[in-house]
Amino acid sequence: MEGFLALFENYDVVGAFWVNIRLTFWAALWSLLLGTVLALMRISPIASLQWFGAAYVNIFRNTPLTIIMVFGTLALWSQLQFSLAQDFNVNFFRLAVLSLTIYHAAFVCEAIRSGVNTVPLGQAEAARSIGLGFLPAARLIILPQAFRGAIAPLGNVLIALAKNTTVAATASVAEASGLMKTMIEFRPDLMTQIFLTFAIGFVIIVIPIGLLTTWASKKLAVAR
Repeated sequence: MEGFLALFENYDVVGAFWVNIRLTFWAALWSLLLGTVLALMRISPIASLQWFGAAYVNIFRNTPLTIIMVFGTLALWSQLQFSLAQDFNVNFFRLAVLSLTIYHAAFVCEAIRSGVNTVPLGQAEAARSIGLGFLPAARLIILPQAFRGAIAPLGNVLIALAKNTTVAATASVAEASGLMKTMIEFRPDLMTQIFLTFAIGFVIIVIPIGLLTTWASKKLAVAR
């Protein structure tokens, strides 16, 4: 216990994990919005939108997150002088959120599209028969049911996002994995305590997400 107390006294462990939680929240919010738009493109009757949505998903789902994160900091900020804030730390935090959003939106899109596949074809046909266009039918009939059917896969994406926030260390964001590296460098005598601290920290973050999404998927499942 003395080793654990020494770590918490000398390092801001809670603050580091709070950065990961904030990254998860904002990236999840924007990923959901962008992923929904991409899902609409993929099920759209317009061929060019279908092509763009499929291209986005195939490109970013198969690109390592680290590359996207490094591109955001080295190319956008360092070379192109693209800035999202005047403050240095805030700018890197927002660039990290942008990178996480771009990457995970592809997975959100596919999760929502899997939910769309659970909606009976007759629902869309009935919408067209009463004169609804694509967007009204998607907004009022298809997406509400699709989201209820996609809760479990969306939960899996959220869990992956929470763990992938550790990649933000490559964007100079002071989050948990960066602090762990510092601890290992300066306190190698407490190696076991360091690994247990961060392993337990991520378990505390991830398990409630899994339990909540499992409960919600059963509670909100569409009866067929």
